[in-house]
Amino acid sequence: MVIGAGQAGLSAAYHLQRRGFLPAGGTDENAAPAVVADAPGSYVVLDAEAGPGGAWRHRWQSLRMATVNGISDLPGIPKPDVDPAEPSSAFLSRYFGDYEGGLGLNILRPVKVRSVSREDGHPAGRLRIETSAGGWSARAVINATGTWTRPFWPIYPGQSSFRGRQLHVADYVAAEEFRGQHVIVVGGGISAVGLLDEISQVTTTSWFTRREPVWRDAEFDRQAGHDAVALVEERVRQGLPPQSVVSVTGLLRTPSLRAAAARGALDRREMFTAIEPDGVRLADGGFLAAAVILWATGFRAELEHLSPLHLRGSGGGIAMDGTQVAAEERVHLVGYGPSSSTIGANRAGRAAVAGILRMFERRAAGEVRT
Repeated sequence: MVIGAGQAGLSAAYHLQRRGFLPAGGTDENAAPAVVADAPGSYVVLDAEAGPGGAWRHRWQSLRMATVNGISDLPGIPKPDVDPAEPSSAFLSRYFGDYEGGLGLNILRPVKVRSVSREDGHPAGRLRIETSAGGWSARAVINATGTWTRPFWPIYPGQSSFRGRQLHVADYVAAEEFRGQHVIVVGGGISAVGLLDEISQVTTTSWFTRREPVWRDAEFDRQAGHDAVALVEERVRQGLPPQSVVSVTGLLRTPSLRAAAARGALDRREMFTAIEPDGVRLADGGFLAAAVILWATGFRAELEHLSPLHLRGSGGGIAMDGTQVAAEERVHLVGYGPSSSTIGANRAGRAAVAGILRMFERRAAGEVRT
């Protein structure tokens, strides 16, 4: 079973189908839910969204294909010609939908997975998947739920007293809604600097981060990408929470960000110490009035439905062996840690399917791990 139909989930479904897996449970979203998704060579994809596109369905309209970070082709079917001015949410939702239809992938939606547990309490048993559409049973799960549904909100003194508007990047629509208001942007990642560029073109902004941002002037080449992935892989292998991509790669000075810097939009301030009704208390004791605080503070992996499996270790993360959870060979995480990029998601889908097939072969030969 695959949970999630974003880039990583579609990649997994493609490779399952390519390796001879057939649909389980039909494609009627109203089909009886008591599906056994482990007949030899069968699969199903459960997606909580109302339609194709994964997290891209929710990206702000001003994020155009000309400015979005590099998007890789889905395996087997390349992207059609891109209109640089088209919103990424529209283009990629359409591309994903055409991909699903063109390959006839077995995707049921909207289905929200509530929990995944061991059916019989033994590691060699089956997995029970409880959902908004009933229960499934499977021999293996490929989890591809991403991060978009779990925005991270830091907690600061006085936060609830603020009389202005607070929102997370996940709720952002367009810069125009802030015209005439001073906007504080918090965060040191790609979304933060991209939105500072956009918002500073229509109103005044201030940028706050906990640490001094690290800018990258050198080109982000293949070797740099390999090195970044290796660092994240080492963290998840040790069971530590994966770092953000920017914490490893640094921020790239694109032409648009150079223009933002020239406007003063990227003059970073030390993190404020408290939030007050009409603004924030600065680190030096001063006060800055503001009408909006935009938290560009990232996301966490959406893995709460896996809690019954007790996969997290003492380090706070989930120890991984490639895409497989080290302590549970029936569960693979794709789009997690080093595979959170679009290129990584494609590779992870293939690796997860290969790992599951090896597990089936071992078990057929009587080599059951406990």
